Amino acid sequence: MHNFFRSRPSLQARKALELKHLRSAVAAADCGSFRSAAELLNSQQSSISRRIGEIEHHLGIALFERYSGGVRPTRAGCNVLRLARTILEEFDALIATARSADNSESGQLSVGFCPSLSPGSLQRSLLEFKQAVPQIELVTVERSRTRLAAALRNGGLDVVIVTGKLPLLDNKAISLWSERVLVALPHDHPLAPRDTIYWTDLRGETVLLSHDDPGNDLEELLISKIVSPENRPKIERHDVSRGMIKGLISMNTGISLLLESDTGINYADLVYRELRDDAGPSRFEFLAYWRADNENPVLTAFLKLLSKRYPSPPLGR
Repeated sequence: MHNFFRSRPSLQARKALELKHLRSAVAAADCGSFRSAAELLNSQQSSISRRIGEIEHHLGIALFERYSGGVRPTRAGCNVLRLARTILEEFDALIATARSADNSESGQLSVGFCPSLSPGSLQRSLLEFKQAVPQIELVTVERSRTRLAAALRNGGLDVVIVTGKLPLLDNKAISLWSERVLVALPHDHPLAPRDTIYWTDLRGETVLLSHDDPGNDLEELLISKIVSPENRPKIERHDVSRGMIKGLISMNTGISLLLESDTGINYADLVYRELRDDAGPSRFEFLAYWRADNENPVLTAFLKLLSKRYPSPPLGR
């Protein structure tokens, strides 16, 4: 390790570091390599590597461990990356708030969603709406459920689509679709040959979960399904993306829980199996939330489309 990793943070760091540095670091952590981060950000690998080197130089710590298969955050790096994500989410919230200030006049709809959202269902709904009302401007924002709730509360977003409950007053909600909960396993795992796996089969396993949504919901579901603590698997929480969790599974460090829409990015050495109990498969429900006092006519039109695509009784107020 170079000496500058043990030095004090540079006094010029606040002037030298920019949002592009933070985005590069977060992308590298999520993708597990500088090359994949460069592809995600439509940049050059050398640029990603240089920006991360500049962060490490100015902060005086190593953000990542480099190895032949890519990179992984150091312990100190995890703390920095957690704050970097918060900064980026706050900045994105600022932009969304500014853009939505004149929604009712400009014909704009701002939609927020968690990374756990099924891209297929969301894309189909947005595409249909855009085709029906081509003159409107769509703004989409992806961030954690906590940040989405804050943006909805302060008017930065018109509607958010998430799993589970959103702790907000004066909001309305409609139920949309649901997805099955699956378990991701290494291809040579003893449970892999089975077509269906029961929650009780997870005893003695190590379940890897991301801090990203819906990690907390999956953990709570597991606890509700396996009430006895001595029968539950060991749960490890990692401050990495769900994609990186799949990489850890492929290294035979454990198994994981995920929603069926999260199987889009496949690893050749992973298999996915449905999780069941005596009542059948376990499912997660997705809901759309909006403020009761939001009078944006574009939002009203979008909600009508959602109600037609996913007819169900309204929830909440």
